[in-house]
Order: sequence, then structure tokens, then C-alpha cells
Amino acid sequence: MRNLKLLKSLRSSELQGPGSPQCFSVRADTGSLLIASQYCITEYDPRTGQVISEASLTADGFLPEDGSGVVVGLQDLAELESACLATAGGDVVLFNLNTCQLECVGSVDRGLTSMSWSPDEELVILTTGQETIIMMTKDFEPITEVGIHQDDFGEGKFITVGWGKKETQFHGSEGKQAAQRKIQVQPAVSWDDHRPRVTWRGDGQLFAVSAICPQTGARKVRVWNREGVLQATSEPINGLEQALCWKPSGSLIASTQRHPNKHSVVFMEKNGLLHGDFALPLSKAQAKVKELLWNSDSAVLVVWLEDMSAGEDGQCLRSAVQLWTVANYHWYLKQSLEFGPDPQKVPVCVCWDPERPLRLHVVTRSWTSITYDWGWTTERSTGLDATDNASVAVIDGEKILVTTFRQCVVPPPMCSFELQLKSPVNQVTFLCQPEGTNQLAAFTADGQISIYTQGEKKLKFKDSLIFCLRSEVEVDGVVVSVVHSSQTGTVALQLEDGRIRKLIWEPSVEDWQDSSGCSINFPVPCVQMALCSIGGEEYLLGLTERSHLYAGDSELASSVSSFAICNDFLLVTTHSHTCRCLQLSTLTVKGLQAALASDGGQNDQNDETLRRVERGSRIVTVVPQDTRVILQMPRGNLETIHHRALVLAQLRKWLDSLKFRDAFECMRKLRINLNFIYDHNPKAFLENIETFIKQLSSINHINLFLTELKEEDTTGSMYPRSESSPVQPQPASKQKKVDVVCDALRSVMDSMDPNKFCLSILTAYVKKTVPELEIALQKVHELRENPPKAPGAVSAEEALKYLLFLVNVNDLYDYSLGTYDFDLVLMVAEKSQKDPKEYLPFLNMLKSLEPNYQRYTIDKHLKRYRKALHHLSKCGEEHFPEALQLVKEQKLYSEALRLYSADSAHYKTLSCAYAEHLVEQQQAEQAGLLLWRCGEPARALQAFATSSSWRNAICVAQQIPLPPDQLALLARDLAEKLNEQRRYSEAALLLDQYAKDCEEAILALITGASWEEALRLIYMHNRQDITETNLKPAILEAVNTQTSFLEAQVGTFTRHKTRLAVVREQKEKARLDMLDEDGPDCADAELYSEASTSRFHLKSLSSNRRKAERKKLSLKEGSPMEDRALMFALAEIITTVDKMREEVHNLLKVLVLFQFDKQAEKLQLTYDEALQMMEAAVPEVWPEGLQTSQAPVNILTGPNSTANSIMASFQQQQRPAASQQGQHNLFR
Repeated sequence: MRNLKLLKSLRSSELQGPGSPQCFSVRADTGSLLIASQYCITEYDPRTGQVISEASLTADGFLPEDGSGVVVGLQDLAELESACLATAGGDVVLFNLNTCQLECVGSVDRGLTSMSWSPDEELVILTTGQETIIMMTKDFEPITEVGIHQDDFGEGKFITVGWGKKETQFHGSEGKQAAQRKIQVQPAVSWDDHRPRVTWRGDGQLFAVSAICPQTGARKVRVWNREGVLQATSEPINGLEQALCWKPSGSLIASTQRHPNKHSVVFMEKNGLLHGDFALPLSKAQAKVKELLWNSDSAVLVVWLEDMSAGEDGQCLRSAVQLWTVANYHWYLKQSLEFGPDPQKVPVCVCWDPERPLRLHVVTRSWTSITYDWGWTTERSTGLDATDNASVAVIDGEKILVTTFRQCVVPPPMCSFELQLKSPVNQVTFLCQPEGTNQLAAFTADGQISIYTQGEKKLKFKDSLIFCLRSEVEVDGVVVSVVHSSQTGTVALQLEDGRIRKLIWEPSVEDWQDSSGCSINFPVPCVQMALCSIGGEEYLLGLTERSHLYAGDSELASSVSSFAICNDFLLVTTHSHTCRCLQLSTLTVKGLQAALASDGGQNDQNDETLRRVERGSRIVTVVPQDTRVILQMPRGNLETIHHRALVLAQLRKWLDSLKFRDAFECMRKLRINLNFIYDHNPKAFLENIETFIKQLSSINHINLFLTELKEEDTTGSMYPRSESSPVQPQPASKQKKVDVVCDALRSVMDSMDPNKFCLSILTAYVKKTVPELEIALQKVHELRENPPKAPGAVSAEEALKYLLFLVNVNDLYDYSLGTYDFDLVLMVAEKSQKDPKEYLPFLNMLKSLEPNYQRYTIDKHLKRYRKALHHLSKCGEEHFPEALQLVKEQKLYSEALRLYSADSAHYKTLSCAYAEHLVEQQQAEQAGLLLWRCGEPARALQAFATSSSWRNAICVAQQIPLPPDQLALLARDLAEKLNEQRRYSEAALLLDQYAKDCEEAILALITGASWEEALRLIYMHNRQDITETNLKPAILEAVNTQTSFLEAQVGTFTRHKTRLAVVREQKEKARLDMLDEDGPDCADAELYSEASTSRFHLKSLSSNRRKAERKKLSLKEGSPMEDRALMFALAEIITTVDKMREEVHNLLKVLVLFQFDKQAEKLQLTYDEALQMMEAAVPEVWPEGLQTSQAPVNILTGPNSTANSIMASFQQQQRPAASQQGQHNLFR
């Protein structure tokens, strides 16, 4: 639904050459024009009005001096820096553009009728006066020469398989006689110049030739390939005319055909068959089509017309150039250029610019050159309120097709209504004033402006006028576009070089300036502009032909296909097939750049500003104060989307103004989660629940809202608020959201009309986090007992049926059974699909039972075992075995102990059963405590002994009491278990105090390296002999063990550290090699960086996950994570060595005591050296700048770390990280 808008036209009349122009070409590199007449060839720059170069064609005899010569072709050859022209006399001449020399590169005696170069300028086709085709290379070496008229169809001849004959086909109203009728082809029209026309396909692989057939006198089109081999011949087409042009980016060849009742542009495929057409708005004898011209991107087709009525001198009086486009299989006349009756103003040459697709060059008979520049535009109304119809006007010849998208979406070429004018329309625009944005003005080809205003149902004609000048302002440049803001009244002008000017209504113009006073201009000219406010400052947005979007001189994005401003939102479509909707008041220019640069990946899945659209979609319009965005696809059809950003913005406005019904209807239609009604502003919703209920009114709508409730906060997940929007306060209640909303709604509905809102009240009970089905069923039961008399009230049957819709029937039956109300159970069962033979016997059995036992039976059936136990405990002594069995089966020991008094026999029985259960669960100590308190000391002693709880065991043994010999035996058994558990000090205490065996106690302490405590017992019991026999040998053995262990740890540490340096060097070399091969932007280089591979990286995981991570760290040489494994191993060595401090310290003290000075000095020196070596290696292992990621413990690594700090971080203990330089020297 786009129109062509004339940006500028450059008319240059300075060139005055002899004769009249016959051919011309455009130089792609300089933009100058090459014009050939019957006397000379001229290179002319229309922008400066200067002749660049010129050469006479008559001086060297290429054309006769009497002016009768004809130039049949002219082509700019950029590679040769020359122009090639062909004359009717048969000469092919090169015009050197640098030296202005003419050179004849070939001549054909029979004369030439046309010349056409291939698009790649590698081949040239010449048609001769003897109806032949000559194909030559760019060096003018002949390739082939064939006759234009061939009897053969060509290589693409159709194959008939013997069926589908014409005689057997259906011929409609014409009857079978149509099968025998032969097509009568009329000769070419009288004004046909009988010259062949040659046109190339865009890829240069095929070319077509239209020529007069000698047998019929009519034109016929033949298609040839690049080697000069005939491919196909067109079918006989009556009335085919001379115009011929191949669509550059397609397979269609355009020509014109004159019918008895219409004049058409027809399209042929490369096999010569017709493929579509469209009618020209001309009568049979009104005009002739001189040429057809496709622009370079195949979007616009030029139809060059000449009036066939002649004056007294026999010359044509009028000429016109029409620009046609196609969308949705409909051809639109977008521009009509009429050149008036003056013969000197009639175009003699028309050509598209090879570089600018929408630039057209025209040269008139009087040597005047006119250059037209058009741009694509969508003419939409610019209103901001609901009175604007969101109208879009499409030009189609003498019609304006208007579609009002607020009322309906009508796919083109249809529309809401048409405006018929008397002359072709060239431009249309809507009024910018806020109160009249539905009015439009149309500028027609005859120079008139027609104004249409809003009627009751459509636009009606208001006035037609010639240009009426109110005031004028001089501007220092060519104005190519104007834009006006109805909000601020600002008028901005864009000049042809991208400069921006602001129109002041004095009237005058001034430079566009930013807030700091600096002049702002577009870096390049823009084809679409719009005024908007970004962060409170007014900006001019512009979109270039190459899809760059600018805000003043700042580039916002580089892949924008279209954009539109609607209220406070900027909507853009991109070439990555997305539609962005950004709120301008909340963003800055840099924020816009960042938002538009986002690629919409996984992180943007909940981004409300982004929406995927079909490839090639463009914005047609946005309906003001609505959520609809109209997009047009490349093929022309329309799609309506509701962009989430617009939808949510509109919903927030409605909810802030308490328009709950409008918001609800929109959300229900567009499938927006209804939780947003509450989540947007919980406090306001809870304070206005009555308003919410009154506006919705419908019970079904309230029920729908309740059933969609969930705990998730949609404003934080599905529909996140923008960073600048205020965060709404959450209610202070500790209840869950669903419970709060259900209770609040139910309370208000109960107070308003409980009969009317009965079903919604039931829904509120059922939807709660823990469904209150018992209360809901009780409400249904009350309806059955006391039916409401109010009109329209819900009956019990309807309410129960609705409950069954919300809740599974079996669940509802179980809940009703859990109320112990058999009337309610029967009511539910009757509405279910249950067989009475299934539930009636069960219910009758229950009715016959004692009440407590009845409830126990129901609860057990429903697997509510705690309630069942509670009721069973009230059933008497005879049911205690059954209760005990239930407790054991369901492990309800704690609940059972609460139901019986502590002094009862049942309590003791339950305690013993509980203790047995705890022993089975490997909790013998707890079982012992339970047995001890319930008066079972013997069993308690056994439990304590099993769990090695020796203190409790000794207490129970002395309470029983046990004889001294049995007590000593118990103490020895407990000590043996403690020794196995390496609890030597506790074992020594038992052996010394209760078993009265001091020697065994001392040996246990020696084994546990408790040297000082062993000495204390030795001297207390006067057993100095043990010092020589056991203590000193054990001390010396401990020295040797500790020294060997330290030496082994130091060796391992040194080996790992050396290997780590090698691994790091290898990976750094690999990274540098990859950078040298693939450049600095290599994506894989980071894989070899030190920070990414040598990082001491531990995941914050549970212990099981941590073990899984450790399995990946292999010390095997060459493994992918060898460096991490080495660092982990080094950290563990540091931790292990640091833990030895206290043990070494105690050992040193006894060594000094027993005068083992050499051994003590050696041990201290070895330990000190190990610590210092590890301290010194820390900066090398964890170099500066190496950051650690989140780990299960905070690994304090780096040059400032110490062995102590690394050990502390591994143990997750809060210790000082200060370094300690070895142990205190005991000899100082």
C-alpha cells in the first residue's frame, strides 16, 4: 500500500545542440548523460549544466551533413571508458570519453536497425537491415550471425504426448467451432516503425527480439540464448505492438497489445506464452505506446505514451510517461507525467538510471534534460486519538483507494471506498491538524489540488483549487521532504544533501539544533521522516534507501525496512524479520541503539518489545489508541498483529483507570494471562474488587478469571515491567496470592448477592491452594436443604454439576465422604457415573458402625491415617491392637504417643515399638533414650552399647546396678569399640576409671598420639617403665612418619607445579598460533586463553555434584582440564600440610622433653621449609588477575594468598588470612 512520492526533479535547459536528440545513455560512474543526435555526440552533466565532452559525427563522415542520419543505439561502456554508438548507415563507433576521439570499430554494409549490449557488457547484439542478428564480443569479434525470422520454434519446442487435443477441450460459450477456428493475425499498426526491438534478461543469459514477420506483417517475439541459439518463438498474438522490455529480476517479457476494446500491457514467459496482462486507461485511437522500461530493481514499469492525434504540421501534440507498480496481482498507476502540447517539450528519450532504481531521466526535443527522483511512501493519517480512522490512501490512476483500518481491514486491491478524480493523481496527503486528520488532499497531473473531508460514512469532495500561494520562504537548497508534528507544531524540512531545517512561522527557516545548540543534519538523505520526542527532547527520525535509521545525525539501526510513530511508541520492522515496539519516553538515543541492536535470542523470549514477523513485512499503519499494527507482506496481502508492547501499554492504562471490563475483554481476545489484572497493581485491585465484579458482571467471566489464577507474578516473568516504570507495592499479607484473591472475591460476592454469584463463590473455594471442597460441598448441601427462591438463583443440582466440571468426580466423592455426611455423599454419588451397587453396600456398612469407629473406617479408606488413628484411639481398649498395627504400618509413632498418657501401659507398649523401629533405622542412641525413660533400662543399655554412647551406657549400668566385674567387662567392650573408631582418649578414660587397667589406658593414649595425657597417667600410676618400653619408641616412629610424609608432599607439590607451568605454556602457544591463522576475531581463541583454561573453577553444587565435577579433573597428561586438576591437587596439598600444625607442635614438645633435639630440629626445619616453599609458590600457581568463579567455598587464590588462607577457604571456616611464617622456634 505504498505510493511513489516525487522527492525532486532537476530540469536543465542549458544544453543546446544541433538537430534533436535521438539516443541517450547514463554513465553509471559519473551520472552524466551521453546524448547523440544526427550531428554529434555530447557528454553533459545536468547538475552543473556543463558540456563535459563533445564530438561531431558528421565531420568524420559517420553521419551525413544534411541531418538525415539516424543513431540507432548508444551505450556507455564503463570498463573501456568509452561510449559505443551505432548508426543506421551500418557503422559501429567508439567515442573515447577521455580524449573525445571517435573510432569506427566495424561497419555493416546493409545498415543497422538496432544495437543492444548485454547487462554484463560482454556481448553486443546488432540487427541489420537484412533482418539478421549479429552477435559480437565486447572486443567486437563476431560470434555468430543468424536470421531474425526462423521457421523452427526453437530448442524449447513443446512436446505432445498424444492427448489433450484442442478438439477435445472445453471451449465455453464459443462452442466446438472454436477448435476449427484459425487465429487471424492482423498486420502491425500503421505507426509502428518496423524496427526490431532487442531486450536482455537481467542475468544476460537470454535475449528477446521483436520483429515484423514477413508473412503476416505482424510482430513476433523470439527468444535466443547467449550462444545465439533460438530457444522459443511466441504464439501468434493479434495486435502486438513494438514496445518490448524484459523484467530484470524475473522471467517475464513486457510488451503491449491492442485489442478491439482495450489497450493492454501483456507479459510473456521465456517460452513465448502469454502470462498475464493489465489494461491501460486509454481508448483504441487515443495514444500509442512508444516504449516500455523496467527500472533496475523490477519494481516500477514505465509506459511511454504519445498522443496519436496530429496537428496541422503532423507532429504529435501530447506525450506522457506513466509509472506502474504491482501488488497482490493488481497493477497501480502511481505517477503520470504529462508534457503538454508544445512539440519542443515532447520527450524523445526516456531512460532509467542504472544505479538509482527510482531515478528517471528524460530528454526532450529541445535538448532539455529532466531528472526525476522518487521515493516509496505510505500515506497514512497522523491522528493520535480515537477519532482518527487510521486511514491509508493508495494512488491508482484517477482513483484514490482509501482504507479505514479502525473499522475494518480490507486487503488490497480492494478498499473501504474509492475517490474518483478527473485526472491521474500524483500525490496524496492527510491533514496534520488534530481535529481533522481524516481529511485528505490530492494533487493531480493537471496541477490541481482536490480536498476531501470526512462525511458520515466516507470522505466527500470539499473543494478543488489551483495552487493558492499564502506565503513563501526562501531555502538555501532543494527541499525533498517536509514533515509536521501535530503535537508540537514543528515543521521540519530535509534538503537533497541531508541537511535539516526547521520552519518558523514568521516565516523563516533555521538550522535544526539539539539541546546544546549544535546543528544537526542527516549524514545521508532519507526517504522517510517523522518527528518524535525521545527522553523529552524532540528528534527527527529518518530512514534511508539502504535501511539505515537515524535520529538526527545518530544512527539507531542499520537493517530497518520500515518504521512508524504512534503516540509514544516507535515501531520498526527489520530485515531480520522482527518488529520492535519501543516506548520513546522511557529511552534515550543510546537506549534506542542498544534495544534495536538486540538480536532477539534466547534471552529475549519474554521481551515484550520484540515480535517475529513474516519475511519482508512492512508497517502500513498503527491504529491510534488501539493495539493493532497493520503489516503488508511482499506479495501485497495484509496482516494485523497486536504487538505485545502496545497491548500491555494499553492494558496498563485501562487498569490504572480501573477500566477492568475493557482490559478483560482485550486480554481474553488476545490470550493475555488474566493474572496480569491482579499482578499489575495488587493493592488497587484488592481495594476495587467490587468495581471489578460490577464491570465484569458475567458469572462466566469471573469464573474464567478465578480458574486462571496462579502463584506466578506475571509482571516479573511473562510481562516484565520496564526499568523506568514504578514497582507496584505487594500486599503485606503472608498468604499466597491465589488464596488472597479467592478470599477477597468470595467475601465481596457474598456481601453483594450470594445467590447470583453462587457458582463464582464455589469456584473461589475450589481454586484455593488447598481446595476447600468440604465447604463447597456444604454450600451445595445447603442449597439442597433450603432452595433459594430468588429468580435466576442456582439450584443445588446445577451447583453440583458445576463442581463436577471443576473437580474430578472421584475426588469429589472422596471429599464428600470425608465430611462424614452421608446425605451429601449420596447427592454426589447420584450425579456421578458410579454404579449404586458399588457404593450403597459400603455406605450401609458404615452407617451400622459406632461413630468413632465409623470415622476411623472412612479415614482409613481415604488414606487419611492420622485422622484414622485419632478416631481409633477413642474406640476403647479392645481396638488398641488394631491401633498398634496401624501405627507400625504407617509409622505414626510420634502421633500415637501424643494420644496416650505417659503413665499408661499403652504408652509403654508404643514406646517399645518405637524403639525397635529406631534401632532398625540405625538410630540406636535415640532408641536407648526412649527405652530408658519408659522404664526399660536393660534394653536401653543394649541400645546405648550398640551406638557407642558410652556415657549413657555407664549411667544406665550404674542405675540397674551392674556388679563391678560386669561393669569392668562393659567398659572394656566399649573401649574396644572406641579404639576402632579412633576415639583413643575416650577409650583410655573408660579403661582407667571403670576397667581399672592403667597400662591399656596408657597404650591407647600413645596410639592416639596424646603424649602429654599419656605422661600424666604414667606418673599418676607410677609406671615409668612404659616410658622406655613404649612411649619413646612411639615418639621416634612418629617423627620418622611425619618427616617422610612431608618430604612426599613436597615432592608431589614440586612435580605438579612444574607440570602446571608446562601446560600453561603449551596452551598459550596454541592460542597465539590460532590468532595468527584466523586473526584477532577468532571465536575459538578464548578457549585457549589463560583466564578461561587455567582458572581454578569449582561449581557451586551439592556434594554429589561436586564429586561429579572432580571426576572431570584428570591429572593424566594431555587431558583437556589438566591445568585445573593440577591446581586443585596443589590446593589440597597446601590444606593437608597446614592441618599438621598442631600435631607437629605437640610432637616437638615431647621431643624436646626427652632430649631428642636433632630429631626435633630436623622435623621443624622440614615443616618450615615445606610451608615457605608453598607460600612462595602461591603467586606462581595463582597469578595476579586470575579471578575465581563462584565456588562451593570461596577459594582465596592469587599473589596475596597464603597456604593458611587457602586451607581456611577449603574448610569453609572463618579464620584470619594472615600468613604465618612457620612454627615458633622452641630453641629461641
